[in-house]
Amino acid sequence: MNRRAYGTEGEQAACAHLQRRGWEILERNFRRGPGEIDVIARRRGLIAFVEVKRRGSLRCGRPAEAVNAEKQRRIVQVAALYMQENGLEDARVRFDVIEILPGELRHIEGAFDATGFF
Repeated sequence: MNRRAYGTEGEQAACAHLQRRGWEILERNFRRGPGEIDVIARRRGLIAFVEVKRRGSLRCGRPAEAVNAEKQRRIVQVAALYMQENGLEDARVRFDVIEILPGELRHIEGAFDATGFF
């Protein structure tokens, strides 16, 4: 399986996980300016910007560890553009990471925030 298909399969698993928990998927692979947000979801007035990281093993550490400060900065910038485009400037938001390993899916709610990026 190529990298893109592997990542897409991981995003599908993440979306299914979110939907089972009552989240509405608003966007997938939202691209603007500096980057991309894998999944944007809404539940009870909260908008979650979700980065999905899938790995085949822990050889290179936990998948969430790949969401470093630079990646977080790009996600926050793209999230701001999404909110602006959709009139959601006053919405409650959260930045989550879903990490996927063989036999494991871990949803890290509030994995990081926008503090210090603006």
